Amino acid sequence: NVAEMTAVLESGLASLDRHEHVGQVRQRGMMVGIELVADRDGNVPFAPERRTGHLVALAARRRGVVLRPLGDVVVLMPAPAMPVDDVERLVEIAIESIDEATEAIAAGR
Repeated sequence: NVAEMTAVLESGLASLDRHEHVGQVRQRGMMVGIELVADRDGNVPFAPERRTGHLVALAARRRGVVLRPLGDVVVLMPAPAMPVDDVERLVEIAIESIDEATEAIAAGR
């Protein structure tokens, strides 16, 4: 199941390669770290007081998913036994939550 879930995560997160606030998506098997940045082109980090990773985790929690923020890196580590549908939904919620948090920061909230 791990090989299939790894592929599901990789394909689901592929769109983040173009996201203006994602510096890198680092994946090792089913462990994923999504680095959040203020400016992708210059690889400029968000100011620490913005707590961007924490804002993403809160947005995900409102959607019923627990993500782990490590500073401005959001970690996804689904259980190997999770059904494919749940992993796909996890990816969708992670992306939605990144969008929500970064849009709020851009809007000054």
